Amino acid sequence: MKLHDLRPPEGAKKSRKRVGRGIGGKGGKTAGRGTKGQGARDTIPMGFEGGQLPLMQRIPKLRGFTNPFRVEYSPVNVGALSAVAGDRANVEAIIAAGLAHKGDLVKVLGGGELTRAVHVEAHAFSKSAEAAITGAGGTVTVVPLPFGNGRPPAQGNAHTNR
Repeated sequence: MKLHDLRPPEGAKKSRKRVGRGIGGKGGKTAGRGTKGQGARDTIPMGFEGGQLPLMQRIPKLRGFTNPFRVEYSPVNVGALSAVAGDRANVEAIIAAGLAHKGDLVKVLGGGELTRAVHVEAHAFSKSAEAAITGAGGTVTVVPLPFGNGRPPAQGNAHTNR
């Protein structure tokens, strides 16, 4: 079988009904519009709501822009890592210590002091946090983001230009 041999199944492609072409082929005279009234006449503007203020005029205008690909991190300061038990602070341990919520992307920031050597694994680090952790004798490991191609799934409520 070749590409040019492909055909849609019988009855899958149906030609559209051509209305207003005489009484011979159904849909003649009033062409399915009934008799008289606004719907029988020429065109009604798209979005017309019978004189009521249309939805497109009722909703507020587009103000600003919400980036659907924004990556939002849950911030955790270096000083707060002392709440994590043991010398290994991975994402699961940070969540278990109550410093972030389940499913959050964790970014370690440089606020506070670190008194012991901790091996930290997180999705992102600030430069000051990296310096503080390595200065205390610990190590820094960047965990890859859980979604492919470096982009988060598009979130709802994103404005699009139409």
